Amino acid sequence: MIKVNIEGTLNFIDESELRGTGTARDFNMSADTGWVNLPKSTENLAEIKEVAGKIRGESEALVVIGIGGSYLGARAAIEFIKNTPDSTDIYFAGNNVSGEYLKWIIDRIGSRDFSVNVVSKSGSTIETAIALRFFKELLLTRYGQAGLKRRLYITTDAGSPLYEMAAREGYRCLEMPPGVGGRYSVLTAVGLLPCAVAGIDIDEMMLGAREEMETGRDNAALYASSRQALYREGKKIEILASFEPVFKSMGEWWKQLFGESEGKAGRGIFPAYADYTADLHSLGQYIQEGERTLIETFVTFDRPRVELDIPGGPIHDDKIGALAGLDLGEINRAASEAVKKAHIDGGVPVIELHAPGLTAASFGALVYFFQRSCAISATISGVYPFDQPGVEAYKKNLYAILGL
Repeated sequence: MIKVNIEGTLNFIDESELRGTGTARDFNMSADTGWVNLPKSTENLAEIKEVAGKIRGESEALVVIGIGGSYLGARAAIEFIKNTPDSTDIYFAGNNVSGEYLKWIIDRIGSRDFSVNVVSKSGSTIETAIALRFFKELLLTRYGQAGLKRRLYITTDAGSPLYEMAAREGYRCLEMPPGVGGRYSVLTAVGLLPCAVAGIDIDEMMLGAREEMETGRDNAALYASSRQALYREGKKIEILASFEPVFKSMGEWWKQLFGESEGKAGRGIFPAYADYTADLHSLGQYIQEGERTLIETFVTFDRPRVELDIPGGPIHDDKIGALAGLDLGEINRAASEAVKKAHIDGGVPVIELHAPGLTAASFGALVYFFQRSCAISATISGVYPFDQPGVEAYKKNLYAILGL
């Protein structure tokens, strides 16, 4: 279960401001809340494992084509969770229109056998559609028509243009469950198939999510109501930060989740991510003494995955010799405490989220915790959490510029 500590916010808000923990804990259910019960559903896990085993058996690399929620969750999981030594390499394409980046992936694959998983609710997003054309042609050139059919996998909504293409041309298709938006889709085939191909235990991931679903409602409501209380006090930017670099891509997923869910009707907390302690040497000055519109949320882990003791012996007069024999995990925890104290003293409220460890179960728990918190937080602020009308603006302009 994800634990929430709001002691670092109580100098900035009155606890009576934490309204909504009761009324908003059960946000309005709608056709877009199919994600709520995903941790209880295991009906498609067998199919996902079967497809993942097939890919792992014949490919050294998998290219996942998708943008936003179609790839951020899978990427976050794969970087967060330690892969098995024989894991298939995963590359993520279709999330930009850079020829440099696309060529890099093609060069990295080289002569190795590979498969492709295109993930999209429709396939019409320009970044995804362009990348699919490149890799479909590459598969056809290398493996022929039969190999193309065997190595291209589609994850999409039933009845979408991609779904129809898969049926027409004979590709294996995994359906997205109804009522699950892209940024809420990590615990479906969207996220689980690439994870399983990478060698991650998706049963453990779903177990962590299920435990969080069953036990974590009050903690999610506390996080949601705390950030909304701080927003009412003029704190308009939230910096999510972790002292573990493997969390960075999860921070990118979190940015989409909260940004698309809350940034509407001229309101919403702006979500940003910082990688500590590295970003303290670039953003630290602003956070400490800049405009006081910031909230920080620290994500820490109770049990590090790796233990490394600091070597002894003289180097120069750096005072570090006194730390010889200490585990780096102790230094990381000390850094977290030092940063928290400095920033609170400097006028930045700090919320702390504690996860058990860097495991598949913790990842699943964090995904569900953030999804639930986000839905509650948006409901408190008075916006609908499950649409993103503003995303279409740039797409319309781009298609117009390209004459499409």
